[in-house]
Amino acid sequence: MAKPLGPTGEFFKRRDEWRKHPMVGNQMRHALPGLGTALVAFGIYLVGETVYNRFYRASDSHH
Repeated sequence: MAKPLGPTGEFFKRRDEWRKHPMVGNQMRHALPGLGTALVAFGIYLVGETVYNRFYRASDSHH
């Protein structure tokens, strides 16, 4: 069973309810919705470019 909070506890419980609002917490995820996907795609591009350059780039000693 939950212990009753009393008048002081109820006062602070109501005052702190705004902290649980969805717009207050986790703002960066909502502000930048495609950032995670973009970072993953850019990382895959960098790995692919590195692999490509390692296997198909002409060596500098053939000039």
